Amino acid sequence: MLQFDLLTTDPTSHARRGRLTLNHGVVETPIFMPVGTYGTVKGVTPRSLEDMGAQIILGNTFHLWMRPGLDVMAQFGGLHQFEKWDKPILTDSGGFQVWSLGEMRKIAEEGVKFSSPVNGDKLFLTPEISMQIQTVLNSDIVMQFDECTPYISVEPKTKGQLTTEAEARSSMELSLRWARRCQTECDRLENPNALFGIVQGGMFEHLRQESLEQLVAMDFPGYAVGGVSVGEPKDEMLRIMTHTPHRLPAHKPRYLMGVGTPEDLVEGVAQGVDMFDCVMPTRNARNGTFFTRFGDLKIRNARHKTDERPLDETCTCYACAGNPAGPAGTDAAVSYANGGRGGFSRAYLHHLDRCGEMLGPMLASIHNLHYYLNLMREVREALDAGSFGEFRAKFKAERARGV
Repeated sequence: MLQFDLLTTDPTSHARRGRLTLNHGVVETPIFMPVGTYGTVKGVTPRSLEDMGAQIILGNTFHLWMRPGLDVMAQFGGLHQFEKWDKPILTDSGGFQVWSLGEMRKIAEEGVKFSSPVNGDKLFLTPEISMQIQTVLNSDIVMQFDECTPYISVEPKTKGQLTTEAEARSSMELSLRWARRCQTECDRLENPNALFGIVQGGMFEHLRQESLEQLVAMDFPGYAVGGVSVGEPKDEMLRIMTHTPHRLPAHKPRYLMGVGTPEDLVEGVAQGVDMFDCVMPTRNARNGTFFTRFGDLKIRNARHKTDERPLDETCTCYACAGNPAGPAGTDAAVSYANGGRGGFSRAYLHHLDRCGEMLGPMLASIHNLHYYLNLMREVREALDAGSFGEFRAKFKAERARGV
């Protein structure tokens, strides 16, 4: 159901190069996973995702449970056939979505009660139900149901204040009990896919360590670091990212949930992370922000109105160079670039954004996802070549240069 091969490590950091074999294919790590909340990565076709090098994508247990529902998912034999994606899929457990409901949900030992954001129905989500949903979805990687510890407390007595150590401990220990229940239910269901445990503990390193040690004792096939990017300052997130990932077992995959910027990804790799996901490439695309090798570009700025240059002259994506299928120098890249298909100017992309044309965020999403996936490809190549330290320094210098 899961095999992880550690291929090489970087002597100057905790970075590592690996290969993850799952039921629906092989994933080369470190890897970025595009987020497909409702069974689609917004504005991007499965063919385009495959062409740009996506190896694994995400689905959202909570939202797919709401719509279209388990009857439809079962009819199609799971999410792969429903959305026509034949490579691996990871589904989250619904814990983060429950956290985002705030005061609209009630957490107890058994599970979480809340009203459906779709139709107002009273619903109850437990570790067992989360495992049942994910079994129907047939995702290659199943995430345990956890409580995402908030950075700002929502408890009545301390609402609006920083989450206390006592609150973080209570939340972490609940997630550990739920982890055991998830294991038991997956075994009962004979789910053939891989269940990951999630390290919690808020911004407290010693709680993170306790969570980590108890999850490792449960012997999950893989592990995630959760409860970051939940409103905490960047330096707090980096502190936990520096502390936790490299302490997880070296022979199993490590996943940092919901992170983040290109800088976060490269720093996460340096701290021993193998897998990343974030909505930022597509969400920022819809807001007119493009990630490039030389920094972030906001296409709405008036200075782009007459600019004939592409977004990034080093990029080989369809938006920049007319290439829908892979890295620079490949036959596809040369063929499409020479054929004049795609390769849009900043002026044109500025125009699309100003007019509200749907092609604008589509091209932005293609570019941003291509950038993230290509960044991870370059990271893997640097690790293979034993030059990750040099790559890391060059990456920082180029991103600081500006567009």
